[in-house]
Parts: sequence; C-alpha cells; structure tokens
Amino acid sequence: MAFAHGLSSSVCVEAAGGIAASQPQPQLIASPAPGWPQWRGPRRDGICDEVGLLEEWPADGPRLVWQTNGLGRGYSAPVIVGDRLFLAGDVGDQLRLFALDLTGRQLWQKPNGRSWPGPYPGARASAAWHEGRLFHLNAHGRVAAFEAETGREIWAVDLFERYGGKNLTWATSECLLVDGSNVLVTAGGAEALMVALDVRSGETVWKAEPLRLGPSSDPRHQRVEEPAGQVDNASYASPILVRFGDRRLVIGCSMRHLFGVDADRGALLWTRPLRTQFEVIASTPVLVGDAVFVTAPDSPDAKLYQVRTEDSGQGLDLLWTTVLDTCQGGVVHVGDALYGAWYRRRKGWACIDARTGVVRYETSALAKGSVLYADQRLYCLSEQGEMALLEPTPHAFEFKGRFRLVPGGQNDVWTHPVIHRGRLYLRHHETLFCFDVNAHGDNESVSARPKPPIIP
Repeated sequence: MAFAHGLSSSVCVEAAGGIAASQPQPQLIASPAPGWPQWRGPRRDGICDEVGLLEEWPADGPRLVWQTNGLGRGYSAPVIVGDRLFLAGDVGDQLRLFALDLTGRQLWQKPNGRSWPGPYPGARASAAWHEGRLFHLNAHGRVAAFEAETGREIWAVDLFERYGGKNLTWATSECLLVDGSNVLVTAGGAEALMVALDVRSGETVWKAEPLRLGPSSDPRHQRVEEPAGQVDNASYASPILVRFGDRRLVIGCSMRHLFGVDADRGALLWTRPLRTQFEVIASTPVLVGDAVFVTAPDSPDAKLYQVRTEDSGQGLDLLWTTVLDTCQGGVVHVGDALYGAWYRRRKGWACIDARTGVVRYETSALAKGSVLYADQRLYCLSEQGEMALLEPTPHAFEFKGRFRLVPGGQNDVWTHPVIHRGRLYLRHHETLFCFDVNAHGDNESVSARPKPPIIP
C-alpha cells in the first residue's frame, strides 16, 4: 500500500521482495479556483498550503483583526476567493447567503429557501465558488446557483422532489462539489443515489443508480441488510473527487454506506456498509495514498480501504479497522498519520498510524472539535469554544498556544477553521472572527507550498 508524504504526484512504494519502485500516486482533484473556494479547501482535505505562519501564539492568542456580527445562526464555514468571503446563516425563517469583503464589511445577503428550525437550528453547508458563481445546498434539499458578484439567483432545484429523496433527522448538510461543468450532489432518492447537475442550468447531466438496501449479488457492493428495495438516503457527509489510474471517482457516503461513483459516467462502482447507532455519517472521506479512510460516530466501521487500480478502480480491499469515531469535525492525513477527534469512545484527540490503524498517542486536554492542518501544525477548534495550536510530534501533541474564542458552557462550536493569506477565520453562529496568524506581520508576505498539478 502506498502512502502520500506531502503533496507529491508520485510515491516510492515497497514492492514484493522489498524492492522500491515508483508509481503514479492517486490524487485528490483540486478546484482550479484560487484561494479557499470550497469545503475544507482546494482539495477538500482540510489542509492549507500556506507557510510562514506563527509557530507559537501569545498567551491570549493571535491578534484579532476584526469580527463581524449579524451573520445568522449556523455552522457554514466561509469560502474565500479574491477579495470576497461567502458563508450562510439562518435569519428568521430564511437561510441567507452572505458576501463580505476581507475587512468583514457586508456586501450583500440573499435567501436560499427556508431556515432549519429543527434539532440544532442553523445553516449547515458551506458554498462552493466556481467561475464567478456560488453553489449552495440548503437544509431542505434546495440546490441553487448565484452570481458571486451580486447574489442574484440563477437557478434552483428541489433535490428531494426531483429524485425522490427525503430529509434527515438533523437536516441535509452536504457541501456541494463542482467538477468542471457539473455540480455533484448526493440525492439519496428512489431515482438516483448521486447526480451531476449542469452548472449553467441545473439540468440533470447524469444519475447514479439508487442504492437499494438488502443483500447484493455483486461482489463490488456490500449492503446493509434492510427490507429489500428500501432506498439508502443521503448522509451528512460531503464527497471528494479523486483520480485513480485512468478513472476519476467521486467518493462519498450515503446514510449507511461508503460508495464510489464514476465522475464522468455516473456509474455506481462499489459500496461498503458503514454501521452507526443513529444513522449519522458526517465526516468527509479521506484519501490516504491509494486508499480511502472513513469513520463515523458510534461505529465499529472506522476503516481504511485500498482502491484496486488494476481494474480501473472498481473494487475495494479492507486494510485495517481502527477505533477513531470522529463525527463532524473531520480527519486530516499528513505523512503517515491521521489526526482527528474522538466522539464518544474516548475523549479528546488522537494520532492514528495510517499504515496500521493503531493509536500512536492521544490527548484529553482539549474537547473534541474540528481540525485544519497548516505549516506543520494542527488548528483545533473544540466544540466548547476553545481554539488550540497543536504540533504533532512523533510521540505526543505539543500545545503551541490556546485561547478561548467564546465563553464557556458552549457545546456547538462546530464550524471548521479556515486559513487564507495568513488570516485565521473562526465562526460561532452570528459572529465571524478574523485573526492574524502570519509570522511576518505582513499579510502579503505569506507564501504557499508548491501545489500539485490540477488534474483536468
């Protein structure tokens, strides 16, 4: 099995007999847009390429540059392109998209359907920016496209009505993935598991077959045994786009499964069951070399699967199972390790050996939360409102700074951190905070690591 060390496009692997060989490395397909244009960044992996960031923070945290209030209730993380920042929040009975400049000044706000007043009220998904347009999925399955400059709505689609799906207990939360001329989204309906919508019109380009539960005779598909014919709906997780050999795959999660879909044809290639206690899968799958890692809260199925490339990515082999049960805070893969937070099995944060699934070390000194990796450090925002800078060493997490973002007593500080041009963006519902984490004190001097080539 191959593992990525950094972001190179090839990797040295140990072949049979111990002979080192070089072979092309599977790659996440990055957005061609500049900045931080989508959920978890250009590659949707929770990794920021900027360097020259503060190695340690002052006792009270990095300098607060600005904060903006009145952004509605929600968990939607910002996306940033050029001199614009976009995020969503619930205001009254509407979900609204907000556009800000990089000083925090509001430029416009526009509705995208109804707000979510149910359990854990607030806007869920982040938007995606592509060629001057924003794409967003609200909590009720409404997919819409907007002009990024003005907020004018261009088209909208009712996902559940068109494809026969239904909403989830805690509301649909998927962050849309734009692939060239297509917007990809998990429909989870009787008409389709996943669909590609035309970016210009919202019309259906392709549909992946619905995922019906019950036993499957196809060895590529392993399914949760439920009454035959029942449809597996969408999950709370967001997909990734990967090139494996000569095939481009969308890898995502339904309510009960990990799945892979051919990104060009919409063919469902394989499924694997992911058992959970409350049918919650909320963590984006993680590419680990030539394999994919998936986890969920209250699940025995946190696993790494190798994607078989000899048959054009049509199969999976189980490599290992681990105990990391991350919920919505995400997991990042760096070198030969995976980093993320526990949910209920244990407390705090863990480093998992990506070769074996063994827990290398952990800490309970910070409550569970969301993670971002940048410049050799982890930016960990706990759900209780404490922000920490952790350096992952070979043997332990070393705290390089921590501060309280919001008063104690919180348990819903769930928005993922974002770093762009030396600024750290943190959100708690109505308020967006912007901190200076540039070691040089000059926002223009922040550089980035060389990026892998964008794969067409």
